Order: sequence, then structure tokens, then C-alpha cells
Amino acid sequence: MNQNKLPADPLSLILGILALVIGIAGCCCYGITAIVPLAMAIIGLVSANKSLREFGENPEAFNPQSRSNVNTAKIINIIAIVLNGLVFLVAIGVLAIYGTLFSSAILEGLENGNFEDDDYYYESEYETTIEPESSETWEDDTYIIEEEVDSINLDSIQ
Repeated sequence: MNQNKLPADPLSLILGILALVIGIAGCCCYGITAIVPLAMAIIGLVSANKSLREFGENPEAFNPQSRSNVNTAKIINIIAIVLNGLVFLVAIGVLAIYGTLFSSAILEGLENGNFEDDDYYYESEYETTIEPESSETWEDDTYIIEEEVDSINLDSIQ
């Protein structure tokens, strides 16, 4: 009898190897790219299972080496699914945690109005006008006195 290759012999093996390589390289990209190799591994696993089912129905028509290749591809695709699934879940978890922390910090700052406590607050960026309530006005002498007091305090501490 003429023994043929299974339909998924090269395809599922290639998809499994690519899914592993892209998945491992995707760890360097914080796992965002794990969805693509996850889909590739699922397609490879479905294709391998379909080919193994065909081999089970008619084993004489196919080469045993082709069945061995498809079994190897099935195992590689399962490993790729597990690895990329974990990387994807961790990436989603990290994004959820940092997104929650970031959004709660922004909302808290908006509610409290504590922009002066922010490290990135510069008075030169925000122009403020102070309306005098009485005859009090701000003068340059006030700033000079404060600077002198700070330098005196620093000298006395040392």
C-alpha cells in the first residue's frame, strides 16, 4: 500500500515551534504579544488532533513516521498553549494591577486637589495671582528674608 503523510504533519509542527519561539520572545515584551502564539498553538493542536483521528480511522494509509511527527507536534503545541496562556494571564494581571493603582492615584489627586504635593509641580508653569485682602502686598523683600533664614538655619545645624 501507498503510505502518505498525515495532513497536519508539517503544519502543526511548524505552528508549535513558532508558537514557542514567539511566546518566549514575547516575554521580553511584557507578555502583550502572547495572544498571537496562543492562537497559533491552538490551531496547531486542533490540526494535530484531526490528523491523529484520521490515522486512527485508517492506519494502513499513512506512514507511522508521520504519526510520530504529529504526536510530537501535539506535545509541542500543548506546551506552547500552557506557556503562552500563563504569560498572557500574568500580563493581564500586571496591567490590571498597575492600571488600578495608576487610575486610583489620578482620581485621588483630582478629588483632593493636592497638585502642590506632586513631584512634577512647578510654580513657573502655573501662574497664580494673589488678590490682596487688605493693604498687604507681596514684595521681593519677603523672599530675600526667607532665603536668608534658610541659610542661617542650615549653618547653625552644621
